[in-house]
Amino acid sequence: MMWQDLVFTLGSGLSIAFLAPTLRDASARVPLGTSLPSMGIGFVYATTFFTLGMTFSAVGAFAAGTMWSLIALFRSPRGVSMKLLARENLVLFVADLEYWIDRRRSDRPYADHYVSFEHGHEQQY
Repeated sequence: MMWQDLVFTLGSGLSIAFLAPTLRDASARVPLGTSLPSMGIGFVYATTFFTLGMTFSAVGAFAAGTMWSLIALFRSPRGVSMKLLARENLVLFVADLEYWIDRRRSDRPYADHYVSFEHGHEQQY
């Protein structure tokens, strides 16, 4: 193990230790503008360390990125992330997906896919 690998692994371990209380605190609210970039950086670092042969650093950075993703999922303001898992939203998503697939399969011109019928009147977007 290179000494640099050990230093980065220890740094990731400290990061995880400092993030754990935030994840355990049900009243904590971390903006997505903080957690999502931090999550992305953790995963990019993990990939970079892995390609450099720094396996322990890669695992540590991946764990830190995972912690940030859990914070984004469970500790974002207003519980926005958890609402994505609601059954009604899933049903709406599936309905939108089916509508999109049907539009893609139709023989109508591409521009006509953006025609909406509101209150019996045709409107183009």
